[in-house]
Amino acid sequence: MTAAQYRTATFILPDLVNDCHYPLRLNPNSYPVSRASEQWLIQGARLAEPKLTEFMGLQAGELTAACYPDADAFRLRVCSDFLNWLFNMDDWLDEFDVDGTWGIRECCLSAFRDPINSQTEKLSGKMCKSYFSRFMQTGGPGCTERFIQTMDLFFIAAAKQADDRAKGRIPDLESYITLRRDTSACKPCFALIEYAALIDLPDKVMSHPAIMAMEEATNDLVTWSNDIFSYNVEQSRHDTHNMIAVLMREQGLNVQGAVDYVGRLCRSSIQRFKDNRDILPSWGEELDMQVAIYIEGLQNWIVGSLHWSFDSTRYFGKNGHTIKRDRIIKLLPKRPL
Repeated sequence: MTAAQYRTATFILPDLVNDCHYPLRLNPNSYPVSRASEQWLIQGARLAEPKLTEFMGLQAGELTAACYPDADAFRLRVCSDFLNWLFNMDDWLDEFDVDGTWGIRECCLSAFRDPINSQTEKLSGKMCKSYFSRFMQTGGPGCTERFIQTMDLFFIAAAKQADDRAKGRIPDLESYITLRRDTSACKPCFALIEYAALIDLPDKVMSHPAIMAMEEATNDLVTWSNDIFSYNVEQSRHDTHNMIAVLMREQGLNVQGAVDYVGRLCRSSIQRFKDNRDILPSWGEELDMQVAIYIEGLQNWIVGSLHWSFDSTRYFGKNGHTIKRDRIIKLLPKRPL
């Protein structure tokens, strides 16, 4: 292999883990809650091989433990069940057309609105009823509504993604960024920060430009870094809902150029988070303490998602720890269409 061939067959990841200086903390309830949540998902989704082995490598419970390190065991379990369900839902939606996506949306939103009395035979809806009935036992009205509304945005964006996929359409960068902020499902995960901490922030806080900018910066970092980490697997199966693919098409970049570009955007999103944290106003001592908890929750998502991406087998198989150290990715061959 020539040097030029090697460069096109490999790319180097940006060093995002070392660019992020926030402390990684893990919930002490991680192991038992994670294992129980995995069994809940396996039974609820009726997983069988080869999906079962793939799922066991996901380690979504470990992501939950890093993103909600102070949650008690009960609330950590709700968050873990949601994230396990969400990753499974993400995989299901990859196989759905637009009509199928709208059908799942209707089923799940009904379950969120009335998890006790809503009726469904869909596995996804039954699992929604399970975790959201537990959420509603202590979730405040504000964060409950934020969760439901942002899950609706997720399904609407997933339907748009399904339409693009069916028509072979790759969006321009601006359209992609807007869509990706909803297909990421980060927004309902942020509502879970409030739930896990037993807080319910008022609208005057949640609508403040600095808070909204910090949420967007966190979403962007989590999402864009995920696009870098997942690109290799996704390009091998011809999936174009990825910022790397969008940039290569729109700006004529090669893989390394696009990866470097997104890496710079990731670093700028961490800086946006810091800049807006510095200009947060005061809402009084009690609310300021709750806001500080919420902001730390966003910070936990930034650092937790970066480290988890290498612990999970979802993106790098069993090579995550080696890749975390060396940052060299060998491009997978494309699967036959």
